[in-house]
Amino acid sequence: MTRRGRDGSRRRSYDEPVSSLLRSVREEPRPPGPPPRGWRDWALVAALAPAAVLEGALRPDLPWRTASVVLTVALLPTLLWRRTNPLLMVAIAFGGCGLAGLLTTGEAPALNAMAFVLFLAYALVRWGSGREAVAGAAIAYAKVVLSVVFDGMAGADAFGAFAILSAAMAAGGALRYRARARQRELEQAKLLERERLARDLHDTVAHHVSAIAIRAQAGLATAAADPDAATDALRVIETEASRTLTEMRAIVRVLRADGPPEAAGQRVGDVAALASAAESGPAVEVRMSGDLGEVPPPVAAVVYRLAQESVTNARRHARRATRIEVSVAADDTAVRLRVRDDGEPAEPRPADEADAGYGLAGMRERAGLLGGTCEAGPDPERGWTVTAVLPRAGWAR
Repeated sequence: MTRRGRDGSRRRSYDEPVSSLLRSVREEPRPPGPPPRGWRDWALVAALAPAAVLEGALRPDLPWRTASVVLTVALLPTLLWRRTNPLLMVAIAFGGCGLAGLLTTGEAPALNAMAFVLFLAYALVRWGSGREAVAGAAIAYAKVVLSVVFDGMAGADAFGAFAILSAAMAAGGALRYRARARQRELEQAKLLERERLARDLHDTVAHHVSAIAIRAQAGLATAAADPDAATDALRVIETEASRTLTEMRAIVRVLRADGPPEAAGQRVGDVAALASAAESGPAVEVRMSGDLGEVPPPVAAVVYRLAQESVTNARRHARRATRIEVSVAADDTAVRLRVRDDGEPAEPRPADEADAGYGLAGMRERAGLLGGTCEAGPDPERGWTVTAVLPRAGWAR
């Protein structure tokens, strides 16, 4: 909102940042991928139901004993749908409690087991949209206000209820923000991998274009004296042009977020250069088997990069390791990479930089762009293993 001053200039209103914040909250969509209802949800409901019955039986001072137990047990199933329908579950639970307080006289029916409604408040902010969070918070706080007005809740109790309810919602908001930040960092890691692959492809395309230009010049120079040489040059140009077209299409797929791209770069034989003696760290042993000739450049580049990053990661993080084994095997359909160290068992470690923590995500993205897979994890006995399987054709078309 803007206002005009006496000189006709447009001035920004002080309430514009507030309205912008409220608008962003209202338009906030639901976060993607809430976890499905699982056995833990059923176990929670199954544990709280007998707890509510037991509490009702052991508390002689509980007002409206039967109504309190029935109400609590009847509202427990809301926990099962708290992620998929958070606003509806909050409305049912808090609305039911508020209605029960209005229908009874004196102190409203309540059990300590009713604290499960805090899970609903948490799920409302964690998994609901902005509009759902605002509406659900209004319902929850209205229930507390009704308790103060009609049930005579003390001021200290009301303040505590507001504080606990707000803390549950704040926890949901914090986890929501953390999950979103992590998702953005993962997407950034994937984008960086795509940029690297696009640069590799650019180098490969530049090499093919240079070969075409050289062959064309040679053909022009020998066309008059040796027509056969000119014909051979044209064949080479045709081959290089076909490869260039393939790589150019791959670049387009790399730059498209929804396309399965390819990569290019080092040769598979370059993996052997990773072998080294144990001077200041574990020795690296490389074994190569199978038909490794004529592996497409995109596949060769990914194999080398995955091996290089895995060896670097093992050198940095493998505790008391003495040997790192790298094996590359190829057949008619796939190229398989395995990197294993003999270090002590450890917690999951980052696959690239210790501070970044997203190297493994980048490695999986790099392999996935070619239609392959990359997995990493500790061995049952000791050590850490990285395995990757890539289609030999370069991309599962």
